Amino acid sequence: MSSSRDFPVRLGLVAMAAAAALSLAGCEDTGFDSISARANAPVPKETVALMTEKGTTPSAPVLIRTYKKESELEVWKMKADGKYALLKTYPVCRWSGQLGPKTREGDRQVPEGFYSITPAQMKPNSAYYLAFNVGYPNAYDRALGRDGGSIMVHGICSSAGCFSMTDPQIGEIYALVRDGFSGGQREIQMQSYPFRMTAENMAKYRADPNIGFWKQLKEGSDNFEVTKQQVAVGVCSKRYVFNAEPVAGRFDPYGPCPQLKQDESVRSQVAAKAARDDVKVAELAAQAKPIRTLYVDGGQHPQFASLSAFASRPEALARGPVDVVIEDVKTKFASDDGKARRTRVSPVVQMAKAAPAPAAAAPAVKLADAGDVTGSVGGASAKEPDRLAMITGWFGGKKTEPVAAVAAQEPLVPQFADVPTPPQRADASVKSAAATAATAGPAAVAQIVR
Repeated sequence: MSSSRDFPVRLGLVAMAAAAALSLAGCEDTGFDSISARANAPVPKETVALMTEKGTTPSAPVLIRTYKKESELEVWKMKADGKYALLKTYPVCRWSGQLGPKTREGDRQVPEGFYSITPAQMKPNSAYYLAFNVGYPNAYDRALGRDGGSIMVHGICSSAGCFSMTDPQIGEIYALVRDGFSGGQREIQMQSYPFRMTAENMAKYRADPNIGFWKQLKEGSDNFEVTKQQVAVGVCSKRYVFNAEPVAGRFDPYGPCPQLKQDESVRSQVAAKAARDDVKVAELAAQAKPIRTLYVDGGQHPQFASLSAFASRPEALARGPVDVVIEDVKTKFASDDGKARRTRVSPVVQMAKAAPAPAAAAPAVKLADAGDVTGSVGGASAKEPDRLAMITGWFGGKKTEPVAAVAAQEPLVPQFADVPTPPQRADASVKSAAATAATAGPAAVAQIVR
């Protein structure tokens, strides 16, 4: 693995190459001619020791879960009893677009849904240090006519629809996935979510146009939370089906769902969890108005705030996300497609200022799930109103306008009429970032990426 002294220079050079390819689908990666030594690097000893504590081994099966809003990627490992245990949670250095699924090539959206990673999707010679393809589009995406591809988990902290990590992070994640395949695993499931599928978040986003789709994802998430086992995923009638098998025949993504059979114990546990969450959603909905969180172009974990100058589109990160309060929405969880109106914009602290730069090297991971981390954030800086005024203008300021109902199985991303397409990165900004990376002291960058 290359030293931290080389990282700023390499990051600047790759940033220029990545910017030149932004018009291509996803994170197109031609890579190099031969498999690099970094692809064969072992899992760190500390992580192997953690596996022992968790009751698992390096060759045990792997499962990945990602959360865009929280900017986190989880790696789970199977224990001897067949259930998965959370091994590590990695902060995501950069993701692009908005909350919501990817629908077309070039939309800069990070996919949401259930995907499969195979050995053929590994990219040991990636130009983005190391990478693997997540498997977008899947059967569900294709049934809805979605296109695009080349969506990766990779290094370099530059995203055009991908899950971008630092080089040391992707080195470890790649090794964990590789060892899972070496142990006999044929496919690794990746569950990609807009946010942690808690009752709190479902209440907050109950009026978002994607809520019908997100309810499907929550059902899949609930199945995993109940069983701690890989979720069996099928697609029929253009929707997801979880932990169910056809009584006869097979699933047809475009045709009606056949008669299904399920494990009654699992089904009842999932239904009970969903019922408890529905009650909590209704209680929370009665106390607060729904919101929509909008980004200039994606985000990153606050841990990487001081690395934002080296990330793709740093100007988008500097503006940070905003929460749009939506009025007149029914509080019943089963009726989230009622009429809604956009009103004022409430600020969220700029992502680049969400956390101060650490005095010492920050840990690359956290070892346990801290639960829902999507609570309220403090007020913005004095300079923020000008930026917020610009975004408020996208929604007509204080004027209200109705939002059309959205079918449960037709998820949307914010449309161009609602959110202007973020400007393409200018050559000058790319060169500036590259120059900064080339001249920055290695210690300043190594603090974050180690």
